[in-house]
Amino acid sequence: MSDSEKLQKILARTGIGSRRQIEELIREGRVKVNGQLATIGDRATAADKIEVDGRPVRLEARQEQTRVLVYNKPEGEICTRSDPEGRPTVFARLPKISGQRWIAVGRLDINTSGMLLFTTDGELANRLMHPSSQVDREYAVRVMGTVDDEMLTRLREGVLLEDGVARFTDITAAGGSGINQWFYVTLLEGKNREVRRLWESQGVAVSRLKRVRFGPLMLPSRIKVGQWEELGEKDVKALYQLVQLTPKAPVQKGVEDKIKMQRQQRKKVTLPPRRAPRRPAQ
Repeated sequence: MSDSEKLQKILARTGIGSRRQIEELIREGRVKVNGQLATIGDRATAADKIEVDGRPVRLEARQEQTRVLVYNKPEGEICTRSDPEGRPTVFARLPKISGQRWIAVGRLDINTSGMLLFTTDGELANRLMHPSSQVDREYAVRVMGTVDDEMLTRLREGVLLEDGVARFTDITAAGGSGINQWFYVTLLEGKNREVRRLWESQGVAVSRLKRVRFGPLMLPSRIKVGQWEELGEKDVKALYQLVQLTPKAPVQKGVEDKIKMQRQQRKKVTLPPRRAPRRPAQ
């Protein structure tokens, strides 16, 4: 069928999960198309009856809006929806939404803080995470140990790790004293614990790690640890353009007004005690 698409691509757009997560659901036998168990590689259209865990997926109803959040993750939170050990998860702080679900764009380990993106569009999440999209991530990292120019050259040229060659596309010194030094480093992939493993391969330890940028988006200082902010239409569309993807659903309108309201509310909370007004300088 000319208008058919891969099943995981269709379901990813509904917000059920990323393509990778949906492939796992298919392998576990939790997805049906027209009453038949789905397999990897199946194709479908919006007219087909698709079920996940026995529940019908209303494709059109679940594509009403595309939303994206920026979240400032604290250390100690994990990037799964639930945890058998009872540890806090990043999803617990996010706003509740009806008929959709938040999908994390990549992960940060429990000891890493900083910028996380969440979206309701699984296809957008998949493109942003996929290595072929070449979306860079920047981190502020504090390392303990002696760092010399030869080490930095190796980290830029590439180091063989257990899962292949990895490297920083950029390293910039950011100060520090003694054996504690800060650097800004940039990666084009998001392998598990890649920043830490690269530094550890050189015999130095990472004592602090924070993601400060994802693609063109910097983590704004106004978003405090544990807080989120919803992106406006302009920034969301920029993300789609970055990965050469056309939105299949409209980007939520009126987000800019909500952002202004959020900022005003936060300012009210953090204002210092009232003092006598000062006259502006002449």
